[in-house]
Amino acid sequence: MARSSAPGSQQDPVDSMIIDTDVSTEMRGSFLEYAYSVIYSRALPDARDGLKPVQRRILFQMAEMGLRPDRGHVKSARVVGDVMGKLHPHGDGAIYDALVRMAQSFSLRLPLVDGHGNFGSLDDGPAAPRYTEARLAPAAMVMTAGLGENVVDFVPNYDNQLTQPEVLPAALPNLLVNGGSGIAVGMATNMPPHNLVEVIAATRHLIAHPDADLEALMRFVPGPDLPGGGKIVGLDGIREAYAGGRGTFRTRATARVENVTARKKAIVVTELPYQVGPERVIEKIKDAVQSKKLQGISAVNDLTDRAHGLRLVIEIKNAFNPEAVLTQLYRLTPLEESFGINNVALVEGQPRTLGLRELLQVYVAHRLEVVRRRTEHRLAKRTERAHLVEGLLIAIADIDEVIAVIRTSDDAESARTRLMTVFDLSEQQAEYILELRLRRLTKFSRIELEAERDDLAREIAELRAILADEGLLREVVSDELAQVAAEHGTPRRTVLLESSGQAAAAESAAPARRGRGGAEVPLEVADTPCRVLLSSTGLLARTADDTEPARTGARSAHDALHASVRGTARGEVGAITNRGRMLRLSVIEVPALPPTDSAPSLSGGVPVSEVLMLEPGERVIGLASLADDAPPLVLGTRLGQVKRVVNDYPRKDSWEVIGLKDDDEVVGAATASEEDELVFVSAQAQLLHFPAALVRPQGRGAGGMAGIRLADGDTVLSFSVVPAGRAESAAVVTLAGSTGALPGTVPGSAKVTPFALYPGKGRGTGGVRAHRFVRGEDSLLLAAVGPDPVRAVGSAGQPVELPELDERRDGSGRVLDAPVAGLG
Repeated sequence: MARSSAPGSQQDPVDSMIIDTDVSTEMRGSFLEYAYSVIYSRALPDARDGLKPVQRRILFQMAEMGLRPDRGHVKSARVVGDVMGKLHPHGDGAIYDALVRMAQSFSLRLPLVDGHGNFGSLDDGPAAPRYTEARLAPAAMVMTAGLGENVVDFVPNYDNQLTQPEVLPAALPNLLVNGGSGIAVGMATNMPPHNLVEVIAATRHLIAHPDADLEALMRFVPGPDLPGGGKIVGLDGIREAYAGGRGTFRTRATARVENVTARKKAIVVTELPYQVGPERVIEKIKDAVQSKKLQGISAVNDLTDRAHGLRLVIEIKNAFNPEAVLTQLYRLTPLEESFGINNVALVEGQPRTLGLRELLQVYVAHRLEVVRRRTEHRLAKRTERAHLVEGLLIAIADIDEVIAVIRTSDDAESARTRLMTVFDLSEQQAEYILELRLRRLTKFSRIELEAERDDLAREIAELRAILADEGLLREVVSDELAQVAAEHGTPRRTVLLESSGQAAAAESAAPARRGRGGAEVPLEVADTPCRVLLSSTGLLARTADDTEPARTGARSAHDALHASVRGTARGEVGAITNRGRMLRLSVIEVPALPPTDSAPSLSGGVPVSEVLMLEPGERVIGLASLADDAPPLVLGTRLGQVKRVVNDYPRKDSWEVIGLKDDDEVVGAATASEEDELVFVSAQAQLLHFPAALVRPQGRGAGGMAGIRLADGDTVLSFSVVPAGRAESAAVVTLAGSTGALPGTVPGSAKVTPFALYPGKGRGTGGVRAHRFVRGEDSLLLAAVGPDPVRAVGSAGQPVELPELDERRDGSGRVLDAPVAGLG
């Protein structure tokens, strides 16, 4: 309340400065200003470049300092000081924390800062900024490229002495690729990382098809791809988040059962859920064991090192089933964690909750605007340069007269005016001629200028064409994204599973531990007949019985079946790799699928790497029975060799089944009787099939015999077996494309043809053509021969629709809606 003064007295100057204000109104206004500042300037990322202000300022300032990947690191304290002093006056702690996170490979799928020194771990913080060094990572150069070409607006810094970009050009979709988290006032954001190649493929599809729906985009982006790998269990929450911006999924560690001694087993964890460290897991395991909630564990050892990566060994007591213990670990420890998606980002300065399609639309609109502004800038620069080159050519053509005009002029202003009058030049051309150096008057300089003039004319025409044609502008943006994916893309690390895969057929009356969802994992597994299945994306599973998996409902099932072999739950089967090795596979270590009358969903399986010890670059390409009465194993190699192997397998964990040349590898393996048909399909679309009886069985060390005759540069793409009596119902699927395209980004064209249309030939011949290439295609990318229907799946096992049956043996294919990663 203002003070009162007597009438006629002079008012106190202090009283004149007091303003009566309602407290509730003042608090409301102040709180809203504070909330807006937190939301806009601190906590939420921009949907265009996926960066918070502090992250954007760090990258911009490091680019201004010239800290490129080809230069040396500098102290992080120097970077923090420059950012704080010029752009971000909010304290060095917040700046360094943001710098550290952008350098951590376990936090970001594509780190933007190249750190040198201790930048922390999942369990420990980083060293002080005076001890660490940093520079921009290659991906950050893509984020900041083009800042000097007027591609984005610049705004004043906090003291109006410098300028900073309002948003970065961001030539990669950083918000989806690296995700983000932040807590604002009344709202928060939590976005998981994704695979760069998959996100760019979806972005390019949206650029080419602006009306594409969510289902079409999810064919390219089936789910998050976490930096540490692991598994995502249950995809319903991901679909909800992609549709409305909010959802939940579970992340699970990658674990396998190994023999640590001759009679002792252990659960070995090689990948942990997102943002979970090994020390936290060990602490939770110890607490659960001490409180008697968790049984069957004798010791936990952390053998993680830089050479071999994460390796957490959980030793199991004798008489305990490792599968039952693992189920309890998932339930009681951070080996399984939930992640809540909340896609909140700033769009035109306002926080919005965005689905996958909306996120991509905002980014595409941003890139179209960036490329348009960059094109306008380059057009103006080249037009200006072309104008000066034309003036120089005029001057060189009449150089004697130009010199005479200049020498007879009183001053520079007079010379400029006379040049403009005599030679019909503009003021810019005349000024440029006056500054001309004598060494530019040679004959060679004129040739260079004429070549430059022609190049500028061509570039100006191309730039004007881009600005005049929206379709051409979109094509430029799409091509640049493809280049980014080719340079910075990496394979998917996280396995996506529709279900947990922990359910097992508990037919015995043995004691059991109840797992998630009520499924029981028995402590003792009965030795019942079953089938071991290998999916096209590298998942292993087993069925509840030994009946052949049904083929009905294949369109809706997850993943495609690549190989199937009979076995027993406590028995062993053989896994054949592309290196020509066979490894013993214990069936009990493979999760059992619940019984079903339709096609099995292999999402309940486990990656091959969790069950078998493979060498770098080695992959499993087939399964085989180890029984003495099983048909001989038959192999086909990349260079066209074929071999049937005698069934005299040793009692070892692994052994060689074929002698390969240095540049050869096995592309297909299965068991085959003498009446079955062996089928080769080459990359140049040649198909050859002949009876297995034409190949005599050989010992394990032999290199096989000629299977198909290949043309120069051709290789075998697919080798398979068509059982006797099934040739009439078999189909041939071929997928053509360009070998120069980045895998997983171009759908290609597919054709499905009856196998009966292809005549048989003799062993060692060239076969017949199976696919006609059209423009833009030079090779087959994938091929498969098997009982109809053959299924196609994407990188995460999602189904991809194949065309209907085509009776043309050597016809061309139909372009698919999404890239195909496997056939089965």
